[in-house]
Amino acid sequence: MVKRSKRYKDLAKEVGDETVELQKAVSLLKKFGTTKFDQSVEVAVRLGVDPKQADQIVRGSIVLPHGIGRTLRVVVFAKGGMVAAAEEAGADEVGQEDLAAKIKGGWTDFDACIAAPDMMGVVGPLGKVLGPRGLMPSPRAGTVTADVAKVVKEYKAGKVEFRNDSAGIVHAVVGKLSFDESKICENVEAFVNFVNGLKPAAVKGTYLKGLAISATMSPGIRISA
Repeated sequence: MVKRSKRYKDLAKEVGDETVELQKAVSLLKKFGTTKFDQSVEVAVRLGVDPKQADQIVRGSIVLPHGIGRTLRVVVFAKGGMVAAAEEAGADEVGQEDLAAKIKGGWTDFDACIAAPDMMGVVGPLGKVLGPRGLMPSPRAGTVTADVAKVVKEYKAGKVEFRNDSAGIVHAVVGKLSFDESKICENVEAFVNFVNGLKPAAVKGTYLKGLAISATMSPGIRISA
């Protein structure tokens, strides 16, 4: 059982069980910014999907209107002219077999991994290392691409990847507590609208079943539809 601090328990009492409008939820969340670091803000969307069905998996990526408040570390598998393009776009490291060997040795100090299509023969064997960490390049996620420079720029701008978990919930970071309330609201709205547009055809009944936001060191605040 997870032990909660007195601070967390006090905040949970203040939040209660009621659902509130997004603006009020963000205002309340901002009051919780009493830690010595700038907490991340996360949104959790509960979906009416069956996670065990492949045709009901909800996943994707989005560049939020105001970013997420930090610069992502991006590595790229590319060769030829794409190397210079990726580096110019801001990639933290670009390589081929040398980069693969480094990752195979256990190095995963990055947030996103992008690969050119002709590099998947090198990247494929890294699935056991990258897969469990959600870092494996994939065409569906847009991280296997012929335009690596464009995707690097998107991640540097705060692109967010997501996929529903085993409970049918999608989680994503949508900013920092230091953001203006309006920016947090706009990021949350953009994310929820994007997820709403990904409703699988196989899903029947209510798709968006619940929504909550929280900070790194705070309880979740339920938001009314």
